[in-house]
Amino acid sequence: MRRGAITTRRTAIAGLALLLAGSATGWEQPAAAGSPVPDGGCSSSVPFRSGTHGYHTFRIPAVIRIGKRTVLAFAEGRRNSAADQGDIDTVLRRSSDGGCTWGPLQVVASGRGSTLGNPTPVADPRTGRIALLLCRTVGDGYVNLARNRQVYVTSSTDGGATWARPRDITSQVKPANWSWYATGPGHAIALRHGPYAGRLLAPANHMATTATGEVYGAHSLYSDDGGTTWRIGYIQQDPSEWINLNENSLAELPDGRVYINARDEGGFSDATRADGYSWDGGLTVQGLLPQNGLMGAVVQGAVLQTSGGALLYSAPADPVRRARMAVRVSQDGGISWTTGWTVSQRPAGYSDLVELEEGRVGLLYETGATSPYETITFARR
Repeated sequence: MRRGAITTRRTAIAGLALLLAGSATGWEQPAAAGSPVPDGGCSSSVPFRSGTHGYHTFRIPAVIRIGKRTVLAFAEGRRNSAADQGDIDTVLRRSSDGGCTWGPLQVVASGRGSTLGNPTPVADPRTGRIALLLCRTVGDGYVNLARNRQVYVTSSTDGGATWARPRDITSQVKPANWSWYATGPGHAIALRHGPYAGRLLAPANHMATTATGEVYGAHSLYSDDGGTTWRIGYIQQDPSEWINLNENSLAELPDGRVYINARDEGGFSDATRADGYSWDGGLTVQGLLPQNGLMGAVVQGAVLQTSGGALLYSAPADPVRRARMAVRVSQDGGISWTTGWTVSQRPAGYSDLVELEEGRVGLLYETGATSPYETITFARR
């Protein structure tokens, strides 16, 4: 099922054409960390490796660029296991050379024995201030994991060097009938076009208790004051379970519409993805409907609107298991998709995309030789 929206096809500029040139499998075997490429940069690096810095596992990547070449890579640092609950911090590594080398690991927000993760960062282009949404779980076990989910925000005014103490905003953004709640995963966006320019818009997901039972849902959070206060935008949940909307990712198209791409968590539709559009800065959405052009395993995916005109989507492309990380390309605002390149045939999980300078793209993604959760690798193309 697809909507009848008509979007003008745009031609990619030369920089993006270079980005996508060459073999579609040009990244199948990632180069060693920091290995050189002809432009004097690198093809890949490894900012997070499980079993280092006192953490059992690193998961849930998010990435943004500030300035020309500074890249901030966020993740959850899971101290004692790979589990989604437990002693989990939000951590950060900073690169000043476009993601080739990384500074020391920094703890942005400590769980102090509980979970403080799901980092969702965005830089306000007007002020340079970085807002970072987080979720906290108090207690252990899957019952508490859902019921005791709280929402926090922190910020940095010095490019991520220091961070304010996380502030609880749960009462602003979580209705009483919601149990599970997660910000992101992946980056939020700052709108740049039309009447909503300047708005910060973040993806999030939840589980709601309704008259028919527990229902998965996707929603947005928005801020019109640079990330100080946040409100709920669109809420999408399907009580028929045709699609079970979950983790979603956002991109602002050149015409000012917001494109929303969401995980279908085991709904009756054959599609594993759904997508739709918002014409009012993320307050409401038309859709979300099954997107059959992006088949793959049930997993989080990320989207990025490039300055060259192409819309990118990253996720494992294997139809059954979390493997074969790929970036797919749309030139018509998400209506149709083609293969861009296969990053790796290895196991792979969550990912996030960032535009670098000179038309390059960076991909921060979970991967490893035998498990998706051995490293969080940064690949450049």
